[in-house]
Amino acid sequence: MSALPDELWRRILEMGITCYSLTYKELCFIGISCRRLRRLSEENEFWSVLVSRDFPQASCTADSLTSKSLYRVRFERDKERKQAAHRRAVLRTESLVWDSERKLKELEARIGDEVDKMKAASLELSNLRKAREASVALNVWQPETIRRWQKQTVEQCAVSVESRVTALEMEVKLCKQQISVFDKAYKSVKQRLQTTQQQLAVMKYHPINDYKTATASDATVGSNTSRKKLKTKISG
Repeated sequence: MSALPDELWRRILEMGITCYSLTYKELCFIGISCRRLRRLSEENEFWSVLVSRDFPQASCTADSLTSKSLYRVRFERDKERKQAAHRRAVLRTESLVWDSERKLKELEARIGDEVDKMKAASLELSNLRKAREASVALNVWQPETIRRWQKQTVEQCAVSVESRVTALEMEVKLCKQQISVFDKAYKSVKQRLQTTQQQLAVMKYHPINDYKTATASDATVGSNTSRKKLKTKISG
């Protein structure tokens, strides 16, 4: 390394930056390797290219700043913008989670109501069928005790057995259909809730990264150490 002249090192760094092979992170990493590369990596020409490349739409700042200082200013502004966008995205995602949880509770309540209605209709339908059987049995000889019970069962039915049985059978069928619809909607909302909760967990796990591109592999011990070194280097 010491045998190479500064001009050759400058050319290597210039080619790396021009060809998009070197980012600001990697230039900072190179600068912490030795004093010579630190001095070369801080030259304005390199940081000027990085400023125009990474922040092409940024507004101009004071000319008194060095290119590296200018990059740091624009880097911090871009970081604040991403953090604000990240906070908004987290709030939107939390709102979606709360809305999904509310819908799940509503669907649970509706399913419970339909189940109760179906149970009540099924019980009444069972009693009416018994009454219909008892009405038929009255026309057949039975012991007096059984006949008295069957007659009492028939007399307790205040409405037409056949019409009521048909209505209850239809009501049970409708309840089953409603339960099926609500259950399908419940599963869909629950799946959407789980997906949204996973997205929210990723967002909260990466508070610095862009929320659109955050992945679990970015948050490692090595990357945290690199960020600390990078912050120290840019602030230098």
